[in-house]
Amino acid sequence: MASAEEIVLNDPHTPAPKAIEAFNQILPTIKSEIIKSRHHWDKHEPKMWARAADIADAVLVDFTIEKDLVQVRSAPTSYGTIILGKIRLPAVNDAEGEGFVHVRIHDPPNRGTEDVIFHSLWTDEGNKDADGHPRSWRAVQTAQIPLEFFNE
Repeated sequence: MASAEEIVLNDPHTPAPKAIEAFNQILPTIKSEIIKSRHHWDKHEPKMWARAADIADAVLVDFTIEKDLVQVRSAPTSYGTIILGKIRLPAVNDAEGEGFVHVRIHDPPNRGTEDVIFHSLWTDEGNKDADGHPRSWRAVQTAQIPLEFFNE
């Protein structure tokens, strides 16, 4: 599995047609994983999805790749391409501004986008205390949070 030290991501950019195709290939999985993550965290640490607390699941995942995939980055690996995407959640627009999720997918070599797989959502457990325990949780990012490599 790749790490931030082993890959070189290209600069953040608007998605090209191939990236849109790759994310559309697994759109139902992305939406399902957002809902699954939200339900999981709501049981353990509701602060993770707090920006979406009063939004119904169906409304939260009411987005399209063509309109709401606003930024991508990618990096080649020996086993294919890692693609990161910043997807707008139109239902989230609060005092912090628009809400986004960061998604990591993988495109194995040699088969186009038909075998693209979902890897993960970035759920940031940041601002650790002296003992290494998180003091903040964030699954819904702001526009200003950069799209960086994550391995969750």
